[in-house]
Amino acid sequence: MKKLTILLFFLSSLTVSACSGNAGANDEVKDNSNAEVIHLTAESFQKLVWDYKKNPQQWIYKGDQPCIIDFYADWCRPCKMIAPIMVELSNEYKGKVKIYKINTEQQRELAQLFNITSIPAVLFIPKNGKPQMSVGAMQKAGYVDAIKNVLQVK
Repeated sequence: MKKLTILLFFLSSLTVSACSGNAGANDEVKDNSNAEVIHLTAESFQKLVWDYKKNPQQWIYKGDQPCIIDFYADWCRPCKMIAPIMVELSNEYKGKVKIYKINTEQQRELAQLFNITSIPAVLFIPKNGKPQMSVGAMQKAGYVDAIKNVLQVK
């Protein structure tokens, strides 16, 4: 009986440690399957959002609808927490708001352009007006509030 108790304790602790382990380098953000969340490079950013090389001193948004840009890194736990929220928002606001993601490790030029020193950093870009940055993870309600108030999308 004592051996059975020890075995059950051992098996349950393995299960707990497997479920609560630290995020590894191989953990992925699971939103790549959704075509509505678009990963930007410096080149695509210049085409879709702002050509900062052509107009470095003046913000001229090139999009046809407001957008959200999620600056993230694959190793960032809070970034992984908001990734599914961004997918949900892309589905709920389809045709009203574009959702983009920028990997700060791969797109260092863009991270420097926006002085990204802490992630997640989320940039809200209205169709007309200046972009506004939010740093840190929020609950979905916070992003919905920003979509309504900053992006003026109902």
